[in-house]
Amino acid sequence: MEWILIAVVVVLVAFYLVWRSQQRKQRDATELADALADARQVNERLGGQIYNLTGSNTAAQQALADGAERHIAAGSQLEQARSPRQARLAKQTAVEGLYYIRAARTAMDMDPGPAIPELEGRAPAGEVSEDRVIDFENRRIAASPKPSSATPNYYPGGRVAGRPVPAGWYSEPWWKPAMVAGVWGVGSALLFTSLFSGMAGVGYGAQGFESGYGEGYEDAMNSGDMGDAGGQDSWGGDSGGDWGGFDGGGFDGGGF
Repeated sequence: MEWILIAVVVVLVAFYLVWRSQQRKQRDATELADALADARQVNERLGGQIYNLTGSNTAAQQALADGAERHIAAGSQLEQARSPRQARLAKQTAVEGLYYIRAARTAMDMDPGPAIPELEGRAPAGEVSEDRVIDFENRRIAASPKPSSATPNYYPGGRVAGRPVPAGWYSEPWWKPAMVAGVWGVGSALLFTSLFSGMAGVGYGAQGFESGYGEGYEDAMNSGDMGDAGGQDSWGGDSGGDWGGFDGGGFDGGGF
């Protein structure tokens, strides 16, 4: 009799564990499907705006090109997404693209359009609030809150290789090497100090950037997210893991 009771308990426990496993799989599948649907909706919205706009000046054309690249990247990330986190990172890539579309519309003196979902890391990075021009490594780098022929490269704001870069218009995408390498170079701290020191609206001080030199690489290594898209600047080219190169946002947010 005792063995029969033990056998019944074992069967019941096994049945319960199987049931819990099936419930968990079903819940995970539902969460993934919802996250993918949400991300696809945003990316479709991005694609529709890209194909309905034509840049009338250099700044708008560059912003539209950057938005189109995010659209393509988000589509690729969605195809490869196997977890809700990866789907959400793909959504962030598409959201970043919407900021580029808004920038293009602004550059053409158009209505910026409807509200855009908040981009991760954008608010803490701040925004360029004044025109600034510096000489750095035998080239002139400019930053401005407004687009112009001298500042045609837009960045929506976010984290690049672990450090925040303010939203604004720039003469060149000086943050791209850090996106690709996953770490800031020695000269970038000086560039940042010269370009943003004392500027209102920037979400952190230049000293904070200098003290964080190299942390973009270390943070990514320690978190195991070197593969995260990302971000906003996730465009490191690695589609594995969670696409972590994308700081922004890049899916760590947007970047190239």
